[in-house]
Amino acid sequence: MTQINTLSEFLATANTQFQVYDLGRRVQSIDMMAFHQIEELQAPYPYPIQGHAQFAIVFWQESQTPYIWFLKLPLDERGLLSPAQRTQFIKMVIEALGRDPTQPLSDEQQEQLGNHPFTFKPSQEKLAIFNALVRQQLGQQASSQYEFAVQYLSGQTSLDNWQQLGIQGIADVCVRAKQFDHTEQLIQCFDLAPVEVQAAVCQCLEHVYIEPELAKRIYRSLNLVPNDHKSTYLRALASNVELSQTAIKELDKQDKLGQELLITIAARNWLALKDDQIRKIYLEALAKQPQGFFNQVFADIVAIPSLRNPLLAELRSPERSNQLSTAIGGLFKALSQ
Repeated sequence: MTQINTLSEFLATANTQFQVYDLGRRVQSIDMMAFHQIEELQAPYPYPIQGHAQFAIVFWQESQTPYIWFLKLPLDERGLLSPAQRTQFIKMVIEALGRDPTQPLSDEQQEQLGNHPFTFKPSQEKLAIFNALVRQQLGQQASSQYEFAVQYLSGQTSLDNWQQLGIQGIADVCVRAKQFDHTEQLIQCFDLAPVEVQAAVCQCLEHVYIEPELAKRIYRSLNLVPNDHKSTYLRALASNVELSQTAIKELDKQDKLGQELLITIAARNWLALKDDQIRKIYLEALAKQPQGFFNQVFADIVAIPSLRNPLLAELRSPERSNQLSTAIGGLFKALSQ
């Protein structure tokens, strides 16, 4: 019997088609070639979070209803998948299902697969965006909440009816914004809708590409809302790196880069940190926080492959402040213990 070493090999053996989505930082599709390189341990996982890869595999045979695995697998110090845990998961699936993961499950098999240590439960908004993306990419209809969300955002129903809005309907609108020209409706939302609706829309927009006009409108709202709402609007700018960087500069000038916003940038707007100036601003603001917080956040972002080398270079920069130098010293002290 042929040895199966990767998830891709297992799914190919079962004659299934599949897609992979990251659910750790932002909900986004992972290119199949990139996923094969990750599985072959030729490339680090691109979006690590807290030392793990959190992703979903959607697989199906012909016209069947898709099956979904939510997997959380540990990464090594280089950011590569830990093969032992992946192999353990594959063995467990084969023991429960044989080599066909699409066969009907007995109650005992469902319980066995549901209790493995490599599963995780995404947040409600991530599940909503994930569901909307999968439906769109598989050519399926949007959810039953979609129609009311369109009616509400286009002003066809009273703004007071916002409590009838479901997060799934909002996610469907955000994912299909370009396809069905919903951008103007979303812009109007930030002019007219209650803050609760705006916040829900932001939670969905942080995972998708948004048009420049919508990004500019969100940026204006970010400058106007109270401090405890600013992280919500900043997250919604995640796909617009330029405006994210502008917002970070402005928030720094106002001395508002506190812990919540620093976590937001690390979790959603990390692409802004590729810029040398923004990275310096971020680290200086991070150094103002308690040492434990600095260590935890720095460890999280330095694990992102695209940021690793620039961040390590900052540790040796002669231009850093005394405060940042002290924080870096504390980081090295913690690592040596």
